[in-house]
Amino acid sequence: MNIGQAAERSGVSAKMIRYYEGIGLITAPARTGSNYRVYGEDEVHVLRFIKRARTLGFSVEETATLLGLWQDRSRASAEVRDIAKEHIVALETKIAELNGMVSTLKHLVHCCHGDDRPDCPILDDLAQGNPQ
Repeated sequence: MNIGQAAERSGVSAKMIRYYEGIGLITAPARTGSNYRVYGEDEVHVLRFIKRARTLGFSVEETATLLGLWQDRSRASAEVRDIAKEHIVALETKIAELNGMVSTLKHLVHCCHGDDRPDCPILDDLAQGNPQ
């Protein structure tokens, strides 16, 4: 199948497939005599793996590590588990940061009169540049 068909079957855009190939996350597929990429079911399966890992928020580097472990049938699952546990901690930290941002913005919106006056606590806070 061509890159468009592989993109459709995997859910990964053709642009991202080329990017993943360019950074070495996936190996370059075989090419036809006219230099078109040719993908098979194995490549589509790898692309689906990558898409799922990226959807779960793993970085490209983490995805590469997981992909290598997935392809290594002699791997220890403990290594995969450790990567996932580290990722959970990172996600929980990010969630806490986002919740803090929401809380701050809710407070600022509550303090803003939203009327015709020029004074605005939201802009004042942004101008201070100090996180609360």
